[in-house]
Amino acid sequence: MSTPEAQLAKRASAIRIVGFDVDGVLTDGRLLYGNDGSEAKAFHVHDGLGLKLLQQAGIITVVISARASAATERRLGELGVAHVHLGVRDKMPLFEQIARDQGLSWNDAAYMGDDLPDLGILSRVHLPATVAEASPEVLDRALWVAGKPAGGGAVREFAELLLRSQGKFEALLAPYLGAAP
Repeated sequence: MSTPEAQLAKRASAIRIVGFDVDGVLTDGRLLYGNDGSEAKAFHVHDGLGLKLLQQAGIITVVISARASAATERRLGELGVAHVHLGVRDKMPLFEQIARDQGLSWNDAAYMGDDLPDLGILSRVHLPATVAEASPEVLDRALWVAGKPAGGGAVREFAELLLRSQGKFEALLAPYLGAAP
């Protein structure tokens, strides 16, 4: 009989495309408004590097949010995330189409969400993930819950789980150690 950790690692090793929500996953979920009506969001650099590491490993990264946000567009643009879709209420058909366009299926997919708009995708992907602050409905469906908080390293933690399970993390670490990749 395999352990839950072994089962999780097996699922994680199959992932070729991973999607993320923004508010409550890449951020702590708070919305900050300036007096001029501008919106500000805080993104953790560890999460940004997690997204970059996934991309470097050849894992397709997708970000889908129900909210449109200039701050989100800017940050994800800085990170070079190719599949950024903001202002999308029905996330599941879009994620499925992106995966299909890449020749992938739900069995190749993971998703990290935190609230009701993410339930459709989370119920279909091979590896549904979330943060500890997620809604009870999401927590019930997740196979993995981050130890780090939303907007505070949870995405990086999930990225490392995927990369370690696929045996790709050490090679990605080499340049930071001064070694050739």
